[in-house]
Amino acid sequence: MKVYKSKIGIGLVLVIVLVFIISSYNLILDKSWGGLLFMTLTAAFIAHLFHQTYYTIDGNILKVKSGFLLKQSYEISQITRITETHNPISAPAASLDRLEINLDNGKNVIISPKLKYDFIDDLKKRNPKIKIELRTRSKAKQ
Repeated sequence: MKVYKSKIGIGLVLVIVLVFIISSYNLILDKSWGGLLFMTLTAAFIAHLFHQTYYTIDGNILKVKSGFLLKQSYEISQITRITETHNPISAPAASLDRLEINLDNGKNVIISPKLKYDFIDDLKKRNPKIKIELRTRSKAKQ
């Protein structure tokens, strides 16, 4: 069993932090302590999601976990294609440097493993039929 942590994108973190700082500043000026508490709890929740988002390859199963909200499993034998993407759609990914995994049943999942090339290699070992569409294969980018 191999666990791959999600890459945490600095750009995504900076945008979220900026939004929280501006919103919190306005809430402090308005003395809206309930709103500030809500913002603090929301920030803690997002930090938890970022820290607890990871992907596990266990035999022929890919498990995707994001905090306590999401826990999904996929048969690696059903993966047909892996494509690099920067799609900002909501996904169990803490970075915009993402991989879209397509399954033979028409479903897909978008994830962001920190060691994406190792992750892809691990999946290809289990299912050599997976088509890979990457912009670059430089391991220095990991």
